[in-house]
Amino acid sequence: MTESNASADPNTASLPLTSPTVTNQNLPTRTETDSIGSLEIPDTAYWGVHTARANENFPIARRPVSVYPDFVRAFACVKQAAARANAEIGALDDQRANLIDAACEEIKSGRLHDQFAVGVIQGGAGTSTNMNANEVITNRALEIAGRAKGDYAFIHPNDHTNHSQSTNDTYPTAIKIALAFSLQNLLSELTLLADAFAAKGREFSHIVKVGRTQLQDAVPMTLGQEFNAFATTLREDVQRLEEAVALLGEVNMGATAIGTSINAPVGYKEAVIKHLREITELDLVTAGDLVESTSDTGVFITFSGALKRSALKMSKIANDLRLLSSGPQAGIGEINLPARQAGSSIMPGKVNPVIPEAVSQVAYSVAGADVTVSMAVEAGQLQLNAFEPIIAHSLFQSITWLERACQTFRTNCVNGITANEAELEDTVDRSVTVITALAPVLGYTQAAQLAKQALATNEPISDLVVERGLLDRSQLGEILQPERLTGLSTDHNVTTDPDSAEAVPRDEMTGELPTVADPEG
Repeated sequence: MTESNASADPNTASLPLTSPTVTNQNLPTRTETDSIGSLEIPDTAYWGVHTARANENFPIARRPVSVYPDFVRAFACVKQAAARANAEIGALDDQRANLIDAACEEIKSGRLHDQFAVGVIQGGAGTSTNMNANEVITNRALEIAGRAKGDYAFIHPNDHTNHSQSTNDTYPTAIKIALAFSLQNLLSELTLLADAFAAKGREFSHIVKVGRTQLQDAVPMTLGQEFNAFATTLREDVQRLEEAVALLGEVNMGATAIGTSINAPVGYKEAVIKHLREITELDLVTAGDLVESTSDTGVFITFSGALKRSALKMSKIANDLRLLSSGPQAGIGEINLPARQAGSSIMPGKVNPVIPEAVSQVAYSVAGADVTVSMAVEAGQLQLNAFEPIIAHSLFQSITWLERACQTFRTNCVNGITANEAELEDTVDRSVTVITALAPVLGYTQAAQLAKQALATNEPISDLVVERGLLDRSQLGEILQPERLTGLSTDHNVTTDPDSAEAVPRDEMTGELPTVADPEG
């Protein structure tokens, strides 16, 4: 393995893990020893014996933790803060602390991510990932000092890089920081997607259509209102996710093994959170009860639930677009989705709504991951939850896939949607749903009779009302104004202000309506 500045692609489906032991005897190696025995490690590798053991034990997911660059970056932040805190309180000499600090800074910038080689699924509550980080940071620090990798007498992965720490406080802290980092990209993409729907809301603000409830014709609305509602619901989820990420700010650094702070020197807990806040620029605080914080992972359920909510609402929108674009001849056909690829190997010319379908499949995965997180959180026993690796993997994958789904939804679908205005106008003209607007004037019973007759004879409602002498054309025109039917003001363009783009008026119809006596009594 060689040094690399490139982070692994978090969307790679399957990544083979390099064998942790040397198979080519011609390669130079170094010998590293742990409590189990000795292993030969490639001299070019920055990881060491603990990483090698983990790769032998957990060839399961075939995906190293480096597929989540924010997780690697977060671990570097944690180790850097620990080194600075240890130096500040005199628990680590400045020379070693500065070398560890420098190595962490390089990893934060994207270097050596390929050396974080342990699988995302692992036993040991994340110990393998923590030791992988300790080894990579230590060996790079040794290299910066002009020493050979594996010269642990000078800087040791446990005694120096892991000083005052335990997997049980570094690992969950790194997860929370990484989630906060990763979420920023998702929030940006969600906001851009909401903006794209709002733009379509403005573009379609003049187009009247028939709304639907339970897949049956309801009352008129505008296509703009429909798309603006999509924007509003996505913006609500941005707010919910921002609330969820705030809960991640409580960390247990300084708790060490179970929350009793064993082997954490006096002053370390206060120093490490100060440096961690400065390094990450996140609003982090030390948990008030470190024993509780070390054993409890309930915050991950809350965060996962917020991701699931966002995913499923986005899937609902995707399914609405599939319905509205169904056809092109035998479906609803109110809108056109961009044609992205040929849709059938047997039916020439068929084009399928592949982008909304992909979005929904991501949503189903996120919902399944939420179940996984819930089960893993419940399964923790006593002073530690051993199942945080699967929690981390599930959450990081969900965030990554949702971010990419938002992006492709926006660029490959929403931005290119067009309206079938002629079809919509014809549907509204033939629709009996305008009878709802006449019900306050004619009465519900008579209005229902008119609707039934219009459906049976295919005559326009307006013609029937005039023929019966119930209202004249001018009265009908006043009641059936598009603005009244859709609840819009006369100037019904949606505002371009992103903060208020949701505000398409949805007021009840206002103004005086003429009344008509019931001809039957």
